[in-house]
Amino acid sequence: MTDFGGKAIARRQVLAGLLATAAAPALAAAPARSLRPMARPGSAVRAPGLPDIAALAEQAGIGGLVSVVLAEADTGRIVQQRGAALRLPPASVAKVMTTCYALEALGAEFAFETRIIAEGVISGGILNGNLILMGSGDPMLTTDHLGTLAKAIAATGIREVTGGFHLWQGALPYQREIDASQLPHLGYNPAISGLNLNSNEVHFEWAKSGADYTLTMDARSSRYRPDVTMARMSAADRDIPVYTYEDGGDYDQWTVARSALGNGGARGLPVRYPALFAGDVFRTLSAGVGVKLPVGQIRQSVPQGQIIASHYSRPLSEILRLMLKYSTNITAEAVGLKASLVRGKRVTSLSGSAAEMARWALETKGVVCQPVDHSGLGDRSRISAAALTRFLGHAEVAGRLAPLLKEVGVFDSDGRPLTGKGTKVVAKTGTLNFVSSLAGYIQREGQSDLVFAILSADQDRRAASRESQDEVPPGARRWSDNARWLQQRLLRDWIAG
Repeated sequence: MTDFGGKAIARRQVLAGLLATAAAPALAAAPARSLRPMARPGSAVRAPGLPDIAALAEQAGIGGLVSVVLAEADTGRIVQQRGAALRLPPASVAKVMTTCYALEALGAEFAFETRIIAEGVISGGILNGNLILMGSGDPMLTTDHLGTLAKAIAATGIREVTGGFHLWQGALPYQREIDASQLPHLGYNPAISGLNLNSNEVHFEWAKSGADYTLTMDARSSRYRPDVTMARMSAADRDIPVYTYEDGGDYDQWTVARSALGNGGARGLPVRYPALFAGDVFRTLSAGVGVKLPVGQIRQSVPQGQIIASHYSRPLSEILRLMLKYSTNITAEAVGLKASLVRGKRVTSLSGSAAEMARWALETKGVVCQPVDHSGLGDRSRISAAALTRFLGHAEVAGRLAPLLKEVGVFDSDGRPLTGKGTKVVAKTGTLNFVSSLAGYIQREGQSDLVFAILSADQDRRAASRESQDEVPPGARRWSDNARWLQQRLLRDWIAG
């Protein structure tokens, strides 16, 4: 979701900037079937009957900068624009580019496979060799899936392993976190590896117990609730900071301010050693079905042996639909890294993979951008509304993307819906503290579609807000509400006009 607001018990997958674009080239000549704008990107354009964007932005009171473009999807004719060339952080709208990048590289039916591999001979219920939990980067692997794999091992008759229990995460380059500028305890900023579990979040729960608290760390799912040992928590007598993190070398050590706990609650915390996290959980689940495993160890070499069980993810198209709906950062990073590797690029970091995506965008869509990651969490990224509408205006992009986007309701001044009667808006939202974006399509029955991008950012206030070290800095919630009001008002007037 975002680094703005949200309940502490909710899992957050934040959003943030991706594409940065050179504004003037973004509306220059491009490959066939891109937008063909009829006005210079720096000029203000407004067809009769459409709203005055500058006046509405002032009325919203959001300050900062606003970049807006509305265009016809089939012809590229610009219907309205204001500040079209301004380069602003797009927040999670960045995920629309990652979606198309991944679909083009991997295909809609691609699935991640998580394997259990046996190296050695199985005899009398004993594997004389190594057992390997081998990931492929699946960002949606859950404790339930590991439970099914543990049962599959038990079904083979294996009860004990004489060698090691190995964990292979080499399918994707390990990333300790998505964005180093985030507060350490934000669950939407986890590590990324080739072996992920539960979005690489551990479930932290606390309950008042007499004069003290009961603290638990587990990897719960719909069917299981295994405790974990590689993520540890203790309460400290202080007021701030609420959380501290220390790297234990092969485990995550957390402390929480006792004064902040109240009577009880829960939240997700990021995991920095995802393969060890998955191995910890799998070992517990295996013990529950009578399979004794040693403590898991990271393996460096690619496993070679007999596949005794596999789990396949949902098809990529469904993974991406859910990513766009819930704005899950780990999914964006995993599929983006996978796409770069499948394209034959030797990437070792999110920024390196994002740079490859930028090259792809320029070469295939004529869009200049500077992504710093695939999820949009890093706010150093920039894009203009001109470049974003150009990207969305490509026929192949619209064909792949529009069916996956979430429908956005638009309402008149009396709260009555304007969509649903021959008009539908499908779009991706993005929110950071003092950054808000919305981009997508207005689909009109019997008429050509419209493509739009609305980007707002007060970068000075965002920079200043970091000093507060608050998840929700003062004024951020109100600013976000005002930015969303501007988006709704523009959509309302565009539909009516």
